[in-house]
Amino acid sequence: MKVVSVNVGLPKQVSYGKRQVVTSIFKEPVEGRVKVTTLNLAGDAQADLSVHGGFDKAVYSYPEEHYKYWKEVYPTIVMPFGMFGENLTTQGLYEDKVNIGDQYQIGSSRLAVTQPRMPCYKLGIKFGRMDILEKFVNSRRPGIYYKVLEEGELGAGDNIKLLYKDKNNVTINDIVSLYINDRNDEGSISKMKKATKSKFLPEPWKIYFDQKIAQLQKS
Repeated sequence: MKVVSVNVGLPKQVSYGKRQVVTSIFKEPVEGRVKVTTLNLAGDAQADLSVHGGFDKAVYSYPEEHYKYWKEVYPTIVMPFGMFGENLTTQGLYEDKVNIGDQYQIGSSRLAVTQPRMPCYKLGIKFGRMDILEKFVNSRRPGIYYKVLEEGELGAGDNIKLLYKDKNNVTINDIVSLYINDRNDEGSISKMKKATKSKFLPEPWKIYFDQKIAQLQKS
């Protein structure tokens, strides 16, 4: 597993219909070593802190391998690294294998997996079409958010070393599937209960699953 591109971007104003929107989804690859702080990478920032950024969304990675899939879905759209707003374009790190709470060393930084990315309309702005939002969620290719446990530096070419595998075994894609599906079965409810026990799953997700468990158990 390794980093193939490090991408950063600052908030910028873009046109969306008849109004102007400020967004940081337009990220570009950078060379050299990049400092990793508890809130973001050096040279990177989030425009709307109510839904983006913060300690639980300090770094976002997206697999290079998914680019082939999306180029087949949207063959006329040019997709350089950073197209999905990711800080790290990676190889060998997949959402169906990565657990919430897994910890990795990248360069001299230590990161913990927190949640999948749930896209907002700004991804639609980036792609120039809003149908990407539903397709993105349903594709089970959400990318991975991290919390920074130890600040440091990283760069393209760095290996991604697994330091700790979370024993709850709730993957990034499990979270997406549980969010999409409303199956009232023991397997789904059990998985949601396991997810809420994770130290690193953000509180809004825990509240959401607690409410969903209560609703399913009533039905």
